[in-house]
Amino acid sequence: MNTSTWRTEPGTGRRTGVWFVGARGSVATTATLGALAVAGGLDPGHGMVTGLPGFAGFAGIGLPGPDELVIGGHDVVAVPLAKRAEALADAGVVPLALVRALGAELNVVDARLRQPDPFPGAPQQLAVEQIVADLREFAVREGCDRVVVVNVASTEAPYETDERHGDLAVLRAALARGPGVLPTSSLYAYAAFDAGCSFVDFTPGAGVRAIPALVQLAEKRGLPWAGSDGKTGETLVRSALTAMFGSRALRVRSWAGVNLLGGGDGASLADPAARSSKTASKRRGLAAGLGYDVDAPLHIDYVPDMGEWKTAWDHVSFDGFLGTAMSLQFTWQGCDSALAAPLVLDLARLVARAQETGGAGPLGELGFFFKDPAGSDEHRLAAQFETLLSWARTLDGPTR
Repeated sequence: MNTSTWRTEPGTGRRTGVWFVGARGSVATTATLGALAVAGGLDPGHGMVTGLPGFAGFAGIGLPGPDELVIGGHDVVAVPLAKRAEALADAGVVPLALVRALGAELNVVDARLRQPDPFPGAPQQLAVEQIVADLREFAVREGCDRVVVVNVASTEAPYETDERHGDLAVLRAALARGPGVLPTSSLYAYAAFDAGCSFVDFTPGAGVRAIPALVQLAEKRGLPWAGSDGKTGETLVRSALTAMFGSRALRVRSWAGVNLLGGGDGASLADPAARSSKTASKRRGLAAGLGYDVDAPLHIDYVPDMGEWKTAWDHVSFDGFLGTAMSLQFTWQGCDSALAAPLVLDLARLVARAQETGGAGPLGELGFFFKDPAGSDEHRLAAQFETLLSWARTLDGPTR
């Protein structure tokens, strides 16, 4: 793709808010810088799936352009966004020249970011009310026609539902009584739906689907949501290779992996509980893609020296004709922030348009973007992409 793809794509004339949970983290900062760069014609937007001709060529599809995205968000840290972008430039993630060229624009976005009040020991309903108020104030102040809340915060520990999560009235009462009812991702999903916003869960966690009452709330409000756990690097390769093994009738015997990563994601995954959420998400996609369970040990290690970068090594053992044992190995080296950021912008554009055209509930058609897609059992990458393209054609419809 080239820069002209964006410049010739007709604008919608509508402003779409993107509210990041974890707005000063590496993924959100990279996505914010990228949206500003593409909107200003300073970067062609490589890695943005919605910039492909198959999407830009649908007459009337109506995806908001990068220049129509208005970014805000929450983060518990207060480091200015421009400083976060400079740190990413020092780590080799983004060009320093781009950070300098867009310093003023980054400061404008920074003024929209808020630090949520922690309300320690207080009923979680207070946090929900604050998030709802911030979302509504952001939408009115910035003149947004709609807002998509995108969770790019740290990976959460596995979460088990209980009886409070099956009924919306019971859940509301539990939130009003005390703390610790919902994990952060679910709390933001609840607030998003209460404020009339759609929701994208880009990190592993409880999110929407672990809380039946939130699934019901989204349906009741007619709001779409998507998740979870963005498919950015190693798992992207895995999903392509599983289809290859299946189409060639080659039986995989084992699939071992080692991930070495630094940065905030690595620090988060150093916690055994958070790490178990990530490994479970990866394993589910592998078994579903192959169509059978396979021995798949996976190790994730935090190596601070690697900074924002990641190395993944996979070893696949498989049987061919007459039981001949063979193996495949691959090494993936990349920067998760730079791989995730364009997908985050894709999802914001697509989910916003889905809401405009009356979409509601889990958007399984967006499974192409996720390791553990809600609303879909399809894990073959090519099939997921065809589903995505077919669904995108349905967005060529009237705005609600």
